[in-house]
Amino acid sequence: MAPPIDPAQPIDPSDDDRVGRPVAWGPATGVGSLPGTDAAESVRLVVGELPDFAHLPELPGRGAGADLVGRSAALLVDLAVDLTPAGWRLVPRSGLDQRRAREFLARDLDAVHDVAAAYEGPLKVQATGPWTLAAGLERTRGDRAVVDAGARRDLAQSLTEGLAQHVAAVSARVPGARIVVQLDEPSVPAVLLGGLPTVSGFGKLAAVEASVVEQELAAVVAGLPVPVLVHCCADRAPLELFRSAGADGVSFDLGLVQDLDAIGTAVEAGTHLLVGAVPGTDAPLPAPKATASRLRAWWRELGFPAEQLPAAVTLTPACGLAGATPAYARAAMTHVREAARYLQPD
Repeated sequence: MAPPIDPAQPIDPSDDDRVGRPVAWGPATGVGSLPGTDAAESVRLVVGELPDFAHLPELPGRGAGADLVGRSAALLVDLAVDLTPAGWRLVPRSGLDQRRAREFLARDLDAVHDVAAAYEGPLKVQATGPWTLAAGLERTRGDRAVVDAGARRDLAQSLTEGLAQHVAAVSARVPGARIVVQLDEPSVPAVLLGGLPTVSGFGKLAAVEASVVEQELAAVVAGLPVPVLVHCCADRAPLELFRSAGADGVSFDLGLVQDLDAIGTAVEAGTHLLVGAVPGTDAPLPAPKATASRLRAWWRELGFPAEQLPAAVTLTPACGLAGATPAYARAAMTHVREAARYLQPD
C-alpha cells in the first residue's frame, strides 16, 4: 500500500505530479447512476447519448454491492467491509458482500470493453469520495468511521490506491479513452455542519473543521494520476473547499448553488464546472434551447464573457438518474447533449 497520508501536512502544488497534465472535458455527460440492471445495455445507452464525454454507468438497482458505498468498497485495497442490518461496516476479513461488489465491478469492466472498446475521448469513472465513504461505514467497534482520524486515513489511502488500479483497468479496456475520476461527496455538507446522525440515530456527530476536510480530500485528489472532479448535488455544496482541495472540476445542482462568488472564483482559477441543469428524477423537461438560454443568463450574472462559456462548462443532470424511469433517464441525457449544442459558437 502507498505511504500513509498525513492530513496535517499541506499539499505542495509543486510536488503534485498532476500539475500540468491535460484535462479533457466534453460538452455534456452524466453524473453516474442509471436505472436498470443490464451493464452492457447501460454502457451502450451512455455512449450513444453522450458520445463526446461518456461515463461508466453505476447500477444500484442490482442491490447490495452496487450501491454508493458498496461499489466503492469493491475498490478498497487491504481493507475489508461487510454488510450488516445497520449498513456497511469495516471488518477484519472480506466476506460475501464485498466479493459481490467486486463481481459487479468486474462485470462492468467486461461490459465497457465489449461495448465501448473503440471509444475515444474523455471517459468518466465515479467513486464515493473519502468523506462520504467514511460517513457511510461503521467501525468494527461501532459508530461511523468519519469520527476516527486513523480510520479516515486508512480509508483514504486504500481508496486512492484502489482507484488508481481501477483507472488502469478501464484504460486497458478502452485504450482511446482519457480517464477522468469523479469523487461523489454528498455527505460533506453534513460533515461540515455537524448534521450526520450517530449510528444509534439519537444524536448528531460533531462537525469537522473545513481545513481538515480540505486537507484529507486534497490528499486523495493529489494521489490520483488523472483529472479529478468532485460532485455534490446536496444543498450547501462547498464548492470553494473542493476547488481549494485541488479538484480540476466541480459538479453541482444549478438549482441549489447560490454562492456566485465561489463559482466565480472557481472559473477564474481554471476549475471546470459540471452544471446540473435538469432534475435527476422524472420531471417535465423544457426545450433544450430554453435550458441553454438559462445557462447563458446565469453566465452573464457571473460576469464572464459569453465566448468563454462553452469551454468552461459541461452540462449534466443535477444528480444520478438511478431513481428515474428508463425513459426519463434517456431523455435527460439527450436533453443535456442537445442543450450543450446550443451553447457552442456558430
